[in-house]
Amino acid sequence: MANPYRELFDQPGSRGFVLAGLIARLPIGMTGIGLITMLALLRDNYALAGAVAATFALTTALLAPQISRLVDRFGQHKVLPGAAAISTSGLLALLACAHWPAPDWSLFVCAVFSGFMPSMSAMVRARWTQIYRGTPQLNTAYALESVLDEVCFIAGPPLAVGLSVALFPQAGPLVAALLLAIGVYAFVVQRRTEPPVQPVTAEHRQSVIRLGCMRVLVLLLVAMGTIVGTIDVVSVAFAQQEGQPAAASIVLSVYALGSCIAGLVFGGLKLRTPLPRLFLWCGLATAATTLPLLVSSTIFGLSLAVLIAGIFFAPTLIVAMTLAEQMVPGARLTEALTWLISGLGIGVALGAAAAGQVVDAFDARSGFVVALLAGVVVLGVALYGQRRLQLHASAASQSL
Repeated sequence: MANPYRELFDQPGSRGFVLAGLIARLPIGMTGIGLITMLALLRDNYALAGAVAATFALTTALLAPQISRLVDRFGQHKVLPGAAAISTSGLLALLACAHWPAPDWSLFVCAVFSGFMPSMSAMVRARWTQIYRGTPQLNTAYALESVLDEVCFIAGPPLAVGLSVALFPQAGPLVAALLLAIGVYAFVVQRRTEPPVQPVTAEHRQSVIRLGCMRVLVLLLVAMGTIVGTIDVVSVAFAQQEGQPAAASIVLSVYALGSCIAGLVFGGLKLRTPLPRLFLWCGLATAATTLPLLVSSTIFGLSLAVLIAGIFFAPTLIVAMTLAEQMVPGARLTEALTWLISGLGIGVALGAAAAGQVVDAFDARSGFVVALLAGVVVLGVALYGQRRLQLHASAASQSL
């Protein structure tokens, strides 16, 4: 039986840009927790550490779509090196300010410059789209990238924390900066697979976020990210409440494992169901999986609940990415994909912050109310968005 994922790499150069992209995207999973660990060790101030990391995360979420917009206009090889250089310089300056030490305000300034980190996930997806646009293999490629994203967010945090604890406090963010520089350089020198710059008409110069269908997809990703952020925080709090703090890593690993397996299986399927209908089904399933979280009373029960939740995460993300590829002009694809990824990141931050407040005010299990509310938003977006996307698809087909 043919392996659809192996067939992806039959195209020349595909192995090279995927490997370089994997190296370059690891820092996004390492930097936030790396900064928290470094500042906690050097300054013994978790409030400061969290605020600096949040500044980095928010800046990245806001700037990444703008960087990708420039990539669409001028090309990856012209924009990515500059963005990576600013981000790397900001990280190195932040490490220096934390070491000597400099005033607290300097850490926030450096965190802003560190936030120029480009969305390498979107860059890799743009190359896959250039190769497989309009073919079933594109869905498989998006599935692969979703799994690789999961791998980065699984491996990145423990790698950053382990380096900072085992070597020296700055080791985690330092390695993240080096990986970013090396990965981006290795990525941009592979010009053969780089998507060509397409002419942008006057009507296409505005940001893609102004498109109604894109706002639907971004809102869905924000709500999904809120569920993820809630699960992250509440799993840690629940495990501590049960007297098994180490079990939190097991719960979170099960969640990521469920998403990875589901993404691989979904990407290998040759479904003929219209994408708007898949969007609706995935949204309904994602919303429904927040219900078992509320009744989890043991570590095993929580692990089972998050496993079920993870099964529908990757397929929903893949469907959203595929819809964006079909709805947005090729000249603005990278920006569109980056908005989705940024929406997911913003949701994770919102979910973590809101769940933390609820856990502090009540108890660990109460934090899952945030996930339930986010599930209601997912449900509403799925019901509304399915009709909106169907109308868009009908209008597009009539214009052909």
